Amino acid sequence: MSEEKDEKVDAKNFVPKDKMENDQIKNRKKMFLRRKVCRFCVDENLKIDYKEVDTLRRFITEGGKIIPKRMSGNCSKHQRRVAAAIKVARAIALLPYVKA
Repeated sequence: MSEEKDEKVDAKNFVPKDKMENDQIKNRKKMFLRRKVCRFCVDENLKIDYKEVDTLRRFITEGGKIIPKRMSGNCSKHQRRVAAAIKVARAIALLPYVKA
């Protein structure tokens, strides 16, 4: 039983970055995060309106949930306006509350 325990510890090949060699660091997968930009701040012609269902559909999931700002890229001000417009559109049956 102690042998199995040792194997599990040996199977874990985690090496901290400061202990890695240059070859290991280069072979690691690099992840580049691009800063998301609020499309309403960039394009002044885009309006947030409950009647523009096509625009609002970009900010809800297939299940009908509102996409959070960290995923949509909206700033706080526009995210609040989008959420309010979606809720109004749901109330007058332009958008579904849940997946049909």
